[in-house]
Order: sequence, then structure tokens, then C-alpha cells
Amino acid sequence: MKFAVLSGLILACLVGVNNAEANANDLASFHKDKGDGCKTCHQTPGKVADDSENYINTQCKSCHGDYAALKNPKLKIDPHDSHLGDINCTSCHKGHEQSKVYCNECHSFDLKIPFNDAKKKEAWDAKWDQQKIQQAIAKGPVESTDVVIIGAGSAGYNAAIAAKQAGAKVILVEKAPFSGGNSMLAAGGMNAVGTPQQKAHHVEDKVEWFVEDTMKGGRYANDPKLVEILAEQSAAGVKWLESLGVNMDDLKRSGGARVDRTHRPADGRSAGPTIIQALRKAADKYGVETRLNSRAEKLVVNDDHQIVGVVVHGKHSGYYMLSAKSVVLTTGGYGYNKEMIAYYRPTFKGMTSSNNITATGDGINMAKEIGASMTDIDWIQAHPTIGVDSRILISETVRGVGAIMVNAKGQRFISELATRDRASDAILKQPGKFAWLVFDNQLYKKAKMVRGYDHLGMLKTADTIDGLAKLTGMDSKLLASTIGDYNQYQKTGDDKAFHRQDMPLNVTQPPYYAVKVAPGIHHTMGGVAIDTKAEVLDLQSWPIKGLYAAGEVTGGVHGYNRLGGNAIADTVVFGKIAGENAAANALKK
Repeated sequence: MKFAVLSGLILACLVGVNNAEANANDLASFHKDKGDGCKTCHQTPGKVADDSENYINTQCKSCHGDYAALKNPKLKIDPHDSHLGDINCTSCHKGHEQSKVYCNECHSFDLKIPFNDAKKKEAWDAKWDQQKIQQAIAKGPVESTDVVIIGAGSAGYNAAIAAKQAGAKVILVEKAPFSGGNSMLAAGGMNAVGTPQQKAHHVEDKVEWFVEDTMKGGRYANDPKLVEILAEQSAAGVKWLESLGVNMDDLKRSGGARVDRTHRPADGRSAGPTIIQALRKAADKYGVETRLNSRAEKLVVNDDHQIVGVVVHGKHSGYYMLSAKSVVLTTGGYGYNKEMIAYYRPTFKGMTSSNNITATGDGINMAKEIGASMTDIDWIQAHPTIGVDSRILISETVRGVGAIMVNAKGQRFISELATRDRASDAILKQPGKFAWLVFDNQLYKKAKMVRGYDHLGMLKTADTIDGLAKLTGMDSKLLASTIGDYNQYQKTGDDKAFHRQDMPLNVTQPPYYAVKVAPGIHHTMGGVAIDTKAEVLDLQSWPIKGLYAAGEVTGGVHGYNRLGGNAIADTVVFGKIAGENAAANALKK
């Protein structure tokens, strides 16, 4: 197999050459004709060595090089230069079936990929086979470990690394072809109080303020004990991430917070991808065994209702049982499960979602099957600023840094730092049920993520306010008046219209920008009930021995509405707590 031949083929197809020129219907057939036959991808012909497809992906890179070698500056949208990071080649390129650009699970890019006309097959995990699950349980465990962690997002990685550092043998399973989950899509940052970053920025903050803001934002339906832990251990959480290689030196304010406490990467990159890529490296460093394409199907308990293992469905290995003394649920929420959304919140039926396609409530359903208690399960957060006609979330940081929000006419209608529920409700009352975020070149240069939105073609741009109004259909005089008033408020530090507390930038320097937004499903606040040790509780509020949970799969932390910046804090703080306690339980003699 020649690198130049295949690399050239891939890049040529990506820029639009008809892949019929490859004279092969699928990638496997092409390799059979051009390379070493089945041995190109398989150590043993007809078999795949592991569910993560490590050998196949190693073979891909040995011929084509890594993602850096495959980047193509001629492409406006380069799938090899993605916020998803250096994910498995097999996430997109399939050997014996239709290849598909994974980006378009969220986007709608006009990207070509070789062998996208190959036969389409049913997804390996499209169904739940109860008979095979029961057969795996009857057969008994094929492997033992101390801790199984289900879901490789931020909560899962933090739990896995913490458990591994505590001396436990850990297996982390993830149903997707790459890790990250919803955390990979997180744009904002992590709320924390009492950090060196706040001290360096001369920000006065208190644990009590963090707690008060979070409780108020959640309409006081939060579990106060969990909120106190979130606040008290948030600074330690930032320090923990830094020890794993994450820079969190930038500081911003998110909606509902009285001071700047949202910590972000100093280079302006989105927080989620930055954190996940660092956690991947840290997990490898500490020897966490991560199994991709491995969906947890059922939690297994003994007659005493104690966790004894989990049934896993591997893409290639099939159904098998892992025995473990501790299991940690970090599967995320159900924000992409349309049936669950319609059931728990009928008024949100059909609403667009910013969630990863993996956010289907698997952990919640598995926990319910063994009698776990649920908390606030029907509370779903609509994020106010999802790009219209997309599933791309426009980060709250954009408003926090200085953007203003106006309606279809060009008029402000609420403080940009209002909590997400109130901002969403306000947008839905505006003409057309959408809004525009408006800002200038100051913010464009300051926030790297904004340049990313521009790269995706989401921004309207003009050299004048009048020009921007014409592009967006807003009233030119009203928009100019709105911006003029806001600039005066910003200058005096007194927002007389809506009492916005923090106005770091004015809107005075061309070019001017606008992005069209509307509310969409973003976060499910409810889930399995946990205690302060991250133990999952049963219907009588007793801990289910050996079962822990952290992150969006849980309820109680956020109440009826989550503040921006508290999700990552949740995954870090309670992920670490869950991992440490799961390890302690497993290693207990």
C-alpha cells in the first residue's frame, strides 16, 4: 500500500472528486485490491481484535499519517482539523459499509468522503436484545475488575483517573466510537470560587455567594448539601484539572453569577474540547483501560441488591458480563432522546437539541431498572442561544464577554446575563421566537470561539450598523438607537434599561457582527438521586451498595435550572468524588 495513493485519494474525494473513480464500492474492497488484502486491517482475517478497533486505527495511521499529516488547507471545512480531536479513523471511515462524516451528526456540511455510496448497514447498537443480556448474566462474568465506569465524558474520565490514582483496577466503557460525550461540546467554562485566578484578577468571591447564586438559579429546588460540596471543592477541582494538563487561567462571568467565576482556557479555546483532550492523555498516562464501541446494557445486582457487575455489548465482542465491586454511572442526560423529552416535558416536544447524539438517557434507564430513585427527572433546560437552523450552541461566554441580545426589530428585551430559563422564556415571547446576538470587532478578536462560528458561516458581518441592520432585517434606526444607549450604559457602568451588572465591552469598533439564535434543549437537570458520597440512592433513599454516579446523569445539584459554568464543575467535582469512593469500596477488605 502506498501512502501517496491513498492519501491522495482521500483528499481528492474530500474536495469533490466522484468516488466512483476508486473502482471499489467499499473501503475494504479497495484495500483488498491495492494493499495486503484483509491483513491491511485485520491481524486475523475476518476478526477484529478489540471493540475500540485499536489495531485498525494504528494501521490507518501507519499508512496515512496522523491527523496533522491529513489536514488540508484547501478545504474550508476540514474534518481532520476538528474540535473532536484526534479521534479514531473508524469513526467516519468504515471498511465493509457506508462511510459517513461524523461531523454531520451535528452539522450539515457539504463534505465528500470516499465510499459514501457503499451499502448502508443497521447500526451495531440499534437494538436492545434482552435475551442476549440474560444469556450473558447466566454465563457469568468473563472478566473481573475493581471499578467499571460507564461513559467517557468529563465525569467519566475524572472518575476513572481518580479511581486509578487510588489504586483500583479500572475499566472505562463508552458506546460511541470516540470519547468526549456532551463534554466535548461544552464551550463555556468551569465555575469555581477562591482560586488563584480570581485572586490574580482581583475578584472578591465567597463560597456562600457561589451557593446562593446556584440555589437561586435552580429556584431553590437544589439539594443544598450537594451545592455546598460543589462550591467548597470547586477550587480544588480547577487545581486538579491543572495537574492533568488543563490551562484554566481566563476568567469570565456567566449568567446568574454575581462575580467573574467561570474559568476557561487562557488561549480562548472552548473549554470542553480542551478539557477532554487533556483528560484523554491523562487517562493514557495513568493506564486507564478505555473501551470504545462498548455499550453498557444492564447493571447486575445480587440477592442483597448489591452491585456485582455490568453487562456490556461490544461492537465486535458481543454481549459479556464484567464483574466489579463498584460501578460509576457517568452516561450523561437524555437531551437527545426525543421520546424521553416528549414524555417528561411535552411542551419541549420537537425542539432542537444541542446535545451529542449519545445523550439518550441510558444510565438513567439502567438505574431505574434496579430500583434507583430519581430526582427532578422532568426538569429540562432550554439554552437561549442555539444557532438557528443548526444544533450549534452559541456559548454563554459570548454574552458574558460583551455581546448584546436584540429581537427581530433590533431592540434589547432582557439583561444578557439573565439565567438561561429566563432568557429562553423572554426570547420565545419575541416576534418570530428568535433573537440576534450583536457585537463588534473587539469581541471578535478577543473570543476565539466566535471566530469558529464565523468559520462555520453563522455570522452576519457589516462595516456599519446600518449595513448590519439591512443584512439581518432589523430596523436600522432602532438598532442604532439600541446600540447607542447600550454604549452609554457601558460607559457609565449603569444599565438603566435592564440592570445588566457586567458590561466589559462597548459596541463601537467595526466590523459589526450578528448571529441568529433561538432556544433549544441543552441540559437535563434531573436524574438518579445521589448522596454526598456520589452513591446512588434507592426508592427508600438508602445507598445501592457499589453504585455511584456523577455528572448530568444525576439530579439534585442544579435544581430546576442550571447556571452556565456549573456543568463542568459538576463533572469534575462529583466525578472525582465518585471515582475515589468507588475505589475505596472496591478495595475495602
